[in-house]
Amino acid sequence: MRKKIIHWSWGLVIAVELVLFYSSSMTYKEQTSVPFLEKYFKNEPFKDSLSSIGFYYGGKYQSVENDGYFKFVEFIIRKGAHFSIYLLLGAFLCLALYWCFKQNWFLRVFIPWMTATGLAAFDEFHQGLTGGRSPMVQDVILDSAGAIVGSLIVVLILFLIERKKAL
Repeated sequence: MRKKIIHWSWGLVIAVELVLFYSSSMTYKEQTSVPFLEKYFKNEPFKDSLSSIGFYYGGKYQSVENDGYFKFVEFIIRKGAHFSIYLLLGAFLCLALYWCFKQNWFLRVFIPWMTATGLAAFDEFHQGLTGGRSPMVQDVILDSAGAIVGSLIVVLILFLIERKKAL
C-alpha cells in the first residue's frame, strides 16, 4: 500500500508541475478571467463586502476602488489559485517523501516545503520569460505558505493515523 501511495504521489507531483509550467507559459491576456467575470457576473455579487477589503501586495494597494470589481475579483482568484496549487504540491511531495525520513518529523515537513518553494521560485523565473507577465517575490512567498500548509496537513493526518494504529 505504501509503495502505491508513493507512486501515485509522484505522479500527482508531476501532474501539478506540468499544470504550473503550462500556466506560467501563458501570457496574461491568454489567462485573464476578466471577460468571463464581466459576462457571467454582471450584477457584481458581494461587491459591498469586497469593497471593504483592501491590502498591499507587490507594492500596490489592491482593492475594488483601485482596481475595479472584476480585476480585484480576478486578483483574489489568481492568488487563491497560487496558494491552493502549492498546497496540493506540498501535500503530494510530503506524501511522496514521507517514508524517506523515518522518525524525523522536521524533515518530513521541511524537505517537501523547501522543494515546493524552490519549484515556486523556478516557476516565477519561467513566468518572467513569458510576455506580459512579471515574476514576483510575493508570489513565491504565497506559494511557499501554501506548500507548508499542505505539508503540515499531510504530516498531521499521517501522524494521527500512525498513532491510532499503535493503540
